[in-house]
Amino acid sequence: MTVLFLALLPYADAQPRVIELTADHDSRYKMAGQRTPEITVRAGEQVLLRVTARKGKSWNRDGSIHGFALLRAKDRSKVEGWDLLFKPGTQEFLLTAPEPGEYEAVCTVICSEDHEGMHLKVTVLP
Repeated sequence: MTVLFLALLPYADAQPRVIELTADHDSRYKMAGQRTPEITVRAGEQVLLRVTARKGKSWNRDGSIHGFALLRAKDRSKVEGWDLLFKPGTQEFLLTAPEPGEYEAVCTVICSEDHEGMHLKVTVLP
């Protein structure tokens, strides 16, 4: 009985899962070990998104060089709390995964003429 309690305890106090992402100077999101970056999380999961942003050819007046908005695949509506702006360097964002479904993350800062290609797939499992 004690072993079962101890096995469940770490789950209740689980640390957020760290996801490392690069918003690169070539207007691409990149993740180590992935040719085509994709994020898969579970609904309600706490995620620490650690982003390293590198300046592209243009940027916002506020100094943001890239953005990250999570859109629902079915209607392209934004997911609340997942509309982020990145300044040069590394930043961390503590987020909660939305409801199960397919999503697309897109850059919201026109960072270069290749800006439209800056996106990645996000899958949220039940």
